[in-house]
Amino acid sequence: MLVYLRVFKESFSFAINALRNNKLRTFLSLLGVTVGIFSIIAVLAAVDSLDKQITSQLSSLDSNTMYLVNRSFGPTTVPRWQRENFDQISYNEYKSLKSSLNDAEHVAFQLGVKRENIRYESELVSSVNTVVVSNEFTDIQYLEFEKGRFYNESESNSGKAVVVIGLEIANALFGNLEPIGKKVRLYGQKFTVIGVVKKEGSSLLGDSNDVSIFLPANYYRNRFGDNNKNNLPIVIIKPKKNVDIDGLKAEVTQIMRTKRGLKPNTIDTFFINIISGLQNAIDEMLGALNVIGWIISGFSLLVGGFGIANIMFVSVKERTNLIGIQKSLGAKNKFILFQFLFEAVILAVVGGLVGLFLVWVIAIVMNGFVEDFEFVLSFWNMFIGFCLSTFIGLISGIIPAISASKLDPVEAIRTGM
Repeated sequence: MLVYLRVFKESFSFAINALRNNKLRTFLSLLGVTVGIFSIIAVLAAVDSLDKQITSQLSSLDSNTMYLVNRSFGPTTVPRWQRENFDQISYNEYKSLKSSLNDAEHVAFQLGVKRENIRYESELVSSVNTVVVSNEFTDIQYLEFEKGRFYNESESNSGKAVVVIGLEIANALFGNLEPIGKKVRLYGQKFTVIGVVKKEGSSLLGDSNDVSIFLPANYYRNRFGDNNKNNLPIVIIKPKKNVDIDGLKAEVTQIMRTKRGLKPNTIDTFFINIISGLQNAIDEMLGALNVIGWIISGFSLLVGGFGIANIMFVSVKERTNLIGIQKSLGAKNKFILFQFLFEAVILAVVGGLVGLFLVWVIAIVMNGFVEDFEFVLSFWNMFIGFCLSTFIGLISGIIPAISASKLDPVEAIRTGM
């Protein structure tokens, strides 16, 4: 055992000395592996960061939340010309679902409308994300409030001119003033501010609540009617806990088909989109990004590996005479093998560590300068980077090391001379 440890130690020392004596060549060999490891770990870290951010934003919603609408959120087999002729979801259908669904905890009505300007005295915020919803929305989205509250059922049903605003909108309009109770102008009418939503941060899935305003769906319906084709009516259904989701979906389908008078051989003229399906689509997209990143970064690693292999063959050629002398003095084949193999592995590992260090520095810089987004560099990704660089070193150095260990001492000395 001690003999093997001594062989390892001496081989390691020879490898270190060889690298020190060829600094420029060592640097160029490191560069390829550094770029490859940096690329792969940066992609893995970026995908992990996106996944964490999206998961965090979806965490406020039950993964089984359903969105009933005349459009599909994902791929569908229904031809486009048919989808375009589907009737929009009506307010009456929302009322029927709300009164009929026993397994739904909350049912809300939302209208997708265009952005609007909101004004307070001389202050104006343009193109604000306008969320037009019934009062149940806050029970589904779990809105938290910095100040005030969401509108209640009475205010929602009557379509009262009240508005809930995001924190950034409140800061832009009122500054240090108290926003609750203030009158803002929207749609040419004065609205009373009754709530300010707590800071959420930037969102990857549309506009953040910080830059949004919320007003009763019935205000909009009373003001503009139900026949505006530019709006998108949506019914949001939050199931009760532990209910049969497929059963609830079938019940929604049956109620809607009955309400619309669809014949048995007619396709559904609506779509029931479920949040879990959106999460699966996002996971597939992130998985595809991971694969693409691995492929692109793999080419960088391949170039780095070839670079190390090339340098090792040159090193063997340059030190042929020294190898012959070592073998003539009794050096075993495994000593020569380990000497060159260690050299290749050290090159690759150091290059990998430099790549990991660069990713770590970028993560710190991004977390310091980019608000509301955390760049995640996990221990698992760092471990993957270290293992990859070690593997590249082994693969790149094994053939040159074997060729060096098999040199005939007499021929090696003669060739070197």
